[in-house]
Amino acid sequence: MNNFTYSIPTKIHFGKGQIAHLSELRESGEKVLLVYGGGSIKKAGIYDTAMKILKDAGLCVSELSGVEPNPRIESVVKGVGICKEENIDMVLAIGGGSVIDCGKVIAAGACSEEDPWELVLHPEKITAALPIYSVLTLAATGSEMDKFAVISDLKKNEKWGTASEHMKPKMSIMDPEYTYSVSKKQTAAGTADMISHIFENYFTNVSNADVQARFAEGLLKNCFYYGPVALEHPDDYDARANLMWTSSMAINGILSDGAEVAWCVHPMEHELSAFYDITHGEGLAILTPHWMEFALNEATAKKFADYGRNVWNLPMAEDDMETARKAINCTKEFFKDMGLPSTLREVGIDETYFDVMAEKAAAGCKGSYVELTKEDIVHIYENAL
Repeated sequence: MNNFTYSIPTKIHFGKGQIAHLSELRESGEKVLLVYGGGSIKKAGIYDTAMKILKDAGLCVSELSGVEPNPRIESVVKGVGICKEENIDMVLAIGGGSVIDCGKVIAAGACSEEDPWELVLHPEKITAALPIYSVLTLAATGSEMDKFAVISDLKKNEKWGTASEHMKPKMSIMDPEYTYSVSKKQTAAGTADMISHIFENYFTNVSNADVQARFAEGLLKNCFYYGPVALEHPDDYDARANLMWTSSMAINGILSDGAEVAWCVHPMEHELSAFYDITHGEGLAILTPHWMEFALNEATAKKFADYGRNVWNLPMAEDDMETARKAINCTKEFFKDMGLPSTLREVGIDETYFDVMAEKAAAGCKGSYVELTKEDIVHIYENAL
């Protein structure tokens, strides 16, 4: 296990009615920028509840609405402009990971003279950020409790992740009831997203990081059990609560610190989203089994077999390679059973941009569990057609 420093400064208020804690934003000043998406928070009544609490607390609220599912740099730029023009003290993001990601980079851009896209490309230039608060409405990305954000510039067909300790939220409110109205498609895609986050940390070259591995296996079992329950019973509180907390645990550092490894499926999927603007979790569900099949070899068979035995309860006595193959098939069948697409053609993607996407993705796969070349990634894309 590697040396590490673990720090999660985010205060979490988890459970029913916890939105009342929005009154605590008063600790960061008087002016708040409220960031949200297409209006679902208004339909669900969350907007009205939040506005009443904020105004009762004496806060002055400015708004940035219409944040996209793959948040655009244009929305970030607009938000940064509001912050600077109106001397905003803090950013409140109400929504899923895309909204929170947008809010994070807005908060960083408000404290910088750099072009916001520069902060995405060069996170070392992020030296400060306004206090960030969030109310989570979709369990998926874990952005409510981590330092990461992913922003797109579709004019350039680019989608990049950035990260800074300054972008960890100061406080996040997580009420599982707010996810009851999430569609089956988004519930399935969100579950696939958190599964992929766990896999990216679980398949590491760092030896003897057993605590992290056992945590990861437990979280994976949680996803495989509660994902179908949430699809069948959208208002099952326990299912929604367990998925919501899993989304945070998957990427808040508890799995990665001490067992760090470069991610590879996410860079491959980011290229799909950059060129085709598809749902992130669906892209991950398509690519993950094909990455697994490519990554399986004599050196990695034991790790995949451990996954099969500890998560899918496959027989202990079987050969590692056979168990590994069965585990990969279990994963593939799970995504199908959740109603997720299994081929790129299902989401409108053909081979047109494979070369350019693979070349860009390969730069992000250096140091991954099984390092991938441009040619390897093209092969995975082709198999996923």
